[in-house]
Amino acid sequence: MNHDIPLTPVRARLLGRCVGLLFLVTYATSIPALLLFGPVLNDAHYVTGAGSDTQIRFAALLEFILIVANIGSAVVLYPLLRRSFPAGAIGFVAARITESAFIGIGILSVLGVVSLRASGSDGAALPIVAEALVAVKDWSFQFGPGFVVPIGNGMLLGWMMYRSGMVPRRVAMLGLVGGPVLFAASVGILFGGLDKGDPLYAVAVAPEFIWELALGVYLTATGGRVAGLLDHDSVPSAC
Repeated sequence: MNHDIPLTPVRARLLGRCVGLLFLVTYATSIPALLLFGPVLNDAHYVTGAGSDTQIRFAALLEFILIVANIGSAVVLYPLLRRSFPAGAIGFVAARITESAFIGIGILSVLGVVSLRASGSDGAALPIVAEALVAVKDWSFQFGPGFVVPIGNGMLLGWMMYRSGMVPRRVAMLGLVGGPVLFAASVGILFGGLDKGDPLYAVAVAPEFIWELALGVYLTATGGRVAGLLDHDSVPSAC
């Protein structure tokens, strides 16, 4: 027995708006979290100093919400795309889960530094261990948002949005262009040819950043152009 709920125009646009809102939540959580993590990421003596543990824990909570929004955006989008792009739709869910796993590793690494500081230990090795945990945080970010995002959110999602016409094709092109550019920049960082502080890296990040933001705003406002994604028998007959 088929228990699928028909994908009507109203339901499809509601799902589209939910996807857009979840994309905007990822911006509202990831950017503040990165700023709030600053004391741990930028101060080598954080683990032996006074610390801002409440701030770091709040940043960790924001990144946990980011994980929920990441996976939620793919799960909610899946019913819209699975009929036209069965492999692509499940691939996007897998990409979001993989990205979120790397983010989770980063959260645990930073909270590990907080726990070391709170332990009150006075060992000379504390800064070394803390520095190693921060390095894990940095690399988890590089492999999650740096490598998985350009493939999943950029190339794969951009291709599905371009082919389906759910968003204007000029907007979808940002993902198709931004994904490979960001991936190439991440390879440069991996092999030491580029630094995250390099202006060239900021230029490489910009198309992907604008693509996801534009996608979130457009889908939240309109629900997307869903006509090509609807069930054939759910569209009202013109006769």
